[in-house]
Amino acid sequence: MFKILKSLSKSLGGAKPAEAPKSKAKENTLLDKVNKGTPPPAAPKVEAPRSPEDLCGITAKMPKEEIKAQLKLLFRRYNRSASSLDAKLRAEAEQMLDAIVQMREKHFGEI
Repeated sequence: MFKILKSLSKSLGGAKPAEAPKSKAKENTLLDKVNKGTPPPAAPKVEAPRSPEDLCGITAKMPKEEIKAQLKLLFRRYNRSASSLDAKLRAEAEQMLDAIVQMREKHFGEI
């Protein structure tokens, strides 16, 4: 079997393909970039943690009924996402649910 594989590789490989002529233009390799001192790619921006009021969209001027309606809407939306298979979506939902609980306790007392 080994002889068969050798003969197949020879027949399929055939002659080595001719190398393409190298152009005289300098290629942009990683070493060239390092030598030129190109700046490293920018790090992703990390947002500062937002307050629960900002996350829920609640202002000091809102009446209690409007706050209640806003929290109810947000709870329905993010409670569904809390059981998502997507880890990023699930983490965001958990963060929002914690903010909703904090706002509810702040404006309507302990649960």
